Amino acid sequence: MEADLVGKILGALIGAEVERKRQESGLKGAVLGMAAVGLLKRLGPVGLAVGGAYAAKKIYDRRKGAASAATA
Repeated sequence: MEADLVGKILGALIGAEVERKRQESGLKGAVLGMAAVGLLKRLGPVGLAVGGAYAAKKIYDRRKGAASAATA
């Protein structure tokens, strides 16, 4: 049950990242997010850990960039 919740959150983060890079809003990010979650679930707990680490790294980099831009 917890893996489903984590998977949905990771899918949303992946989809949002795709759409942010495209600077659009649409179906492509949602579809890619769902596909990524399906792949990560097939890899099992290791896949969810890798996906979570990737999402955390992206969030960390974005916040670090925003903080350095605010101080400059």
